[in-house]
Amino acid sequence: MGKSGEFENNFILLQLGNLHPIFMATFIGKYEAKADIKGRIFVPSAYRKLLPNDEKERIIIRKDTDNDCIIFYPEHVWSKIVDDLRQNLNEWDSDDRMILAAFTEDAEWLDIDSQGRVLLSKKNQQAINLADNEVLFIGMFDRFAVWSKSRYEQTKLSPSELASRLKEKMMRK
Repeated sequence: MGKSGEFENNFILLQLGNLHPIFMATFIGKYEAKADIKGRIFVPSAYRKLLPNDEKERIIIRKDTDNDCIIFYPEHVWSKIVDDLRQNLNEWDSDDRMILAAFTEDAEWLDIDSQGRVLLSKKNQQAINLADNEVLFIGMFDRFAVWSKSRYEQTKLSPSELASRLKEKMMRK
């Protein structure tokens, strides 16, 4: 109990073996950044703070399957995706192996330096059409995306389109 007699806002998280606690980071919001001449960008401090302590120095990235952006996955989120793929794909089926190969071929580890920057390869800069060096970090709950600012502005949903699609998706249940 706190000094005032009320409960303090402290959490105790138990970790079992290599499993991560059930506490989930929630990456939200939109942050603007600029890539330098080498292709380095600062990961927003709000996002870096949400990474588990043992995952603050590197992250997994891959080109989004449908959009001109790169998705940044904390290691524990990537591990869950890999587990889901293992459960849903048959390693002895050639089509399933090709799906797995296609999904993982663009994935790579990316180091986060001591200043909070990551270096995007030329391939990834081209993948997001990064011509003007302006990027947007967009939170996606357990992961976040990096877009070219101009491309995101062209692609994003209008407020009325978002409302309509949310209503359609959420009313299905």
